[in-house]
Amino acid sequence: MMKKIVLPKKEDFIPHLAYDAVIFGFNGTELKIVVLEYQKTNHFALPGGFVRHNQNLDEAVYQGVQNRTGISDIKLEQCHTFGHQNRRDKKVLKDICEVHDHQINDDNWLLDRFISVCYYALINFEDVTLEPDELSDSVGWYSLDDLPELILDHKEMVSKALEVLQKNIDEKLVGMNLLPEKFTMKDLQNVYESILQKKLVRTAFQRKILAKDILVRHEKKYTGKAHKAPYLYSFKPA
Repeated sequence: MMKKIVLPKKEDFIPHLAYDAVIFGFNGTELKIVVLEYQKTNHFALPGGFVRHNQNLDEAVYQGVQNRTGISDIKLEQCHTFGHQNRRDKKVLKDICEVHDHQINDDNWLLDRFISVCYYALINFEDVTLEPDELSDSVGWYSLDDLPELILDHKEMVSKALEVLQKNIDEKLVGMNLLPEKFTMKDLQNVYESILQKKLVRTAFQRKILAKDILVRHEKKYTGKAHKAPYLYSFKPA
């Protein structure tokens, strides 16, 4: 039997303000994002929520993302604020509420127009145990080229977060948790190619990265013939 939820109370939250998060993850070959599916509605969405009166915006976002990923030290950054005047969809919220035996009127605060601050993060798949929230019955990793239809302007949020990441990839990767502590140059190139959505020339990429002086070289990674073993690298401390 589905547990009946308690709807958020208007007096507990800052009116008309929400957040959403584009959480990128990398599995060694492909960039994916976290998507929630709301119970029995066929509605898909990015992880998001509201901000309480006694919370900072960043605090609300970090808590919401931690609840879905289990990561407490995730590095999140704002990428854009979405505030189009038509940014609302009463049917989506009504569908979600009705599944949980809540009938809401058209003047309910949850159906108002919300301005959403969008954040993004990059994390290592291996660090994550995804957990659906009380409104969702599933949460998972979805490929960027195989996303379900997302509610509201969430697809636009994904595009904007990827655009911001692409523009700042050199600076962002050093401080993000997308790779294990030690990785090969090929691992790093795979990340760049996934984010930039294009293939890179190996020799040119390696020269560019080494010239930035952001890596520490370690022992070789022996998985086959010794003369073909690649070196392992890590990012220099910030």
